[in-house]
Amino acid sequence: MSSREERIGLNEVVFREVNERIEDLAETFDLNTQALDLICECGNGSCRERLTMTRAEYEELRADPHQFAVHPGHEYPEVESIVARLKGYYIVRKNRGAPEEIAEKTDPRGT
Repeated sequence: MSSREERIGLNEVVFREVNERIEDLAETFDLNTQALDLICECGNGSCRERLTMTRAEYEELRADPHQFAVHPGHEYPEVESIVARLKGYYIVRKNRGAPEEIAEKTDPRGT
């Protein structure tokens, strides 16, 4: 794996972790009926795009540790494939090999 691919993967992992904390806070403050205001989980470390999804959509995304939510156009075909185009965001899945392994090893839910 190239250092660029590794950097993309690690950036995505950081953004996924931030979104996990946002989801935790929403649960702590009993905001279960409100949509989550999340950040794009793309590999661009300076990205500040926002994504909105329901708690159910977020849980479905997190059910697979290889999936990430990105703003349309923020996907990186060399490390991931688009699996769903939804309103306001895409769901991407890490390609087999190193990108998939990084996503698995860093899964905050330990699935």
